[in-house]
Amino acid sequence: MVRILGIDPGLRHMGWGIIDADGPRLRHVANGVCHSAGDDLALRLLSLFDQINTVIAGHEPDAAAVEQTFVNKDGAGTLKLGQARGIAMLASARAGLNVGEYAPNAVKKTVVGVGHADKRQVAHMVRVQLPGVDIAGPDAADALAIAICHAHHGAGQGLVAALAKARA
Repeated sequence: MVRILGIDPGLRHMGWGIIDADGPRLRHVANGVCHSAGDDLALRLLSLFDQINTVIAGHEPDAAAVEQTFVNKDGAGTLKLGQARGIAMLASARAGLNVGEYAPNAVKKTVVGVGHADKRQVAHMVRVQLPGVDIAGPDAADALAIAICHAHHGAGQGLVAALAKARA
């Protein structure tokens, strides 16, 4: 079994979700949203870093997966989102986790079956794949979808074998 942390990076709201993957079986562990506040970018990033470190310390995942940044028309917004993504990757790497990266369309295609699904469809399919889950919001649903994508794309499967061997 492998515990996977999925992170949906955002500067104001960073979604996170943790699942346990045992082969094709998935189980919800926890999910939530880290919120930053204020206008000072450095302090907002520090707040997100501290919060995601608390999540990692509290749930001890074996691996992490982060959604890749897509470039949109707002270049400044894309750069800020990239900084939040860097915080998610830094916190995960600092904890010794291997970090998978997935494009938004790859996550949607894995979880929903189509690459251009909307947030409502993603949340619905997360609920289907993780029965009984109480999702903390759209950002947390996306983070759980990222964790599910990581579990299905072999990174989770390869890690299961490596962990089993290391624990033997």
